[in-house]
Parts: sequence; structure tokens; C-alpha cells
Amino acid sequence: MLRIRNLEVAYGRRLALRRVSLHVDQGEIVSLIGANGAGKTTLLRTVAGLVRPAGGQVLFRGRDTAGLATERVVALGCSLVPEGRQVFATMPVLENLLLGATVQYRRGRRAEVEADLARAYRLFPRLEQRAGQLAGTLSGGEQQMLAMARALMARPALVMLDEPSMGLAPLVVKDLFAAIRTVRAEGATVLLVEQNARAALRLADRGYVLETGRVVLEGSARALLDNRDVQRAYLGGEPSAAREGERP
Repeated sequence: MLRIRNLEVAYGRRLALRRVSLHVDQGEIVSLIGANGAGKTTLLRTVAGLVRPAGGQVLFRGRDTAGLATERVVALGCSLVPEGRQVFATMPVLENLLLGATVQYRRGRRAEVEADLARAYRLFPRLEQRAGQLAGTLSGGEQQMLAMARALMARPALVMLDEPSMGLAPLVVKDLFAAIRTVRAEGATVLLVEQNARAALRLADRGYVLETGRVVLEGSARALLDNRDVQRAYLGGEPSAAREGERP
């Protein structure tokens, strides 16, 4: 579904991504892990059309989307749940969700929008309870639910999530990760950037490790959980919980 080849992104003279290559197959959950500044958010923003690459290819469903405007990337079936949620604080929850359905409205698919709204409320019942509430007055967890539900209103084939658990209580994180599993079970593909590397790899099928803009390691989620270098650098040096079958 997504194939990135030799991707380079520069901010001025500094290369943020250096010949990055990776792929995400249909139906997978793939996790990107790495330290702050490794280039994870830049990669997602480039795929989403928010950052223009200096070189390389971004192939989504066989089409080179590098340099396309974000609205065209969304229309092709790729949505980003951004770091920091970025909800429209002065607008009600419902209006935030309907903004996410702009692509569907432009295609005249009003019935589908209603179905997608019902799906969002099934996935996150609290959003229905707060449909008329201003998004800026929601808790951090509720805002993250709203950001994810808003992205899903475009009916994406690929959902990219940037640090969904940041600053949230463990119980809220558990609900969000359960929602990610549900989204995958319903047919979407997921590319996940997550500060909690252990939880991300427990959720994922495969993963990539980024360091200073380069992919330095890739493999199955279990293999990365069991890798001693990954454990020392990103998992606190503890034995891999994957051996015990734990889940986030």
C-alpha cells in the first residue's frame, strides 16, 4: 500500500531524512520507533503532503504522491492523526468530525458521512455524549479520540498516527490502542509513531527503527522486542514482555 524509496527531506541545509526506504502492506500495523529528532514525525508529514521531499519517492497505492497537496493525499485515501491532536478548539465536537468528512461531502456521499459518524460514535462513545461541546474544553484523552475519529471520517485506507499516547493516562491509552486494533480489523492499514516503543511494538506486526534520519533496523515486532540493542536504547533495558504475551 505504501512504499517509500530513498526519501530525503531537508530543513535548510540539514537533512532530516536520509535515503529512507520502507513499506507498509495492506492490513498491517507498522510502527516507527526512535529518539526525539530521529525523523519520525517528518516522515509522516511528508507522506501526508505537509512537507515537500528533497528527493526519493512516496508511492501510495502505486502512485507517486511526493509533493502532492495534503487534500489530494487525503482524497487518495491517506489520513494523518497529527501529534498534539490539533483539534479546532473553538468548534463543537460534531463540527470537527464533519470537517474530517470534507472529501466525502465533495463526492456527494452524504449517506456515507452519516454512517461514518455513527461508526465514530461506536468507536468513541464519549464523543457522542459531547457532540455539542467545544473541542477545546475536552480532556486530553477525549481530544485524541476526536483527532482520530476526525481522520477516520475521510474513510482512509491508510491511517497514520503520530504519538497518540503522549501525555495521556494509562487507561485512556489502553482504549486508544484497542480502537487502533478495531480500525485495522475493519480493513484499514496503520502506520504508527509512538513514544511508548514497547506498547507500539506489542501492537504492531512489523517495525522500523530510525536514528538521525536513517532506518538502522527493521523486522517483525517480536524480533525488535527481543533485540538487545532495541531493548537498551528504547525499551529501558528490560527483558521483552513479548515473550510473556503481554499486550498494551
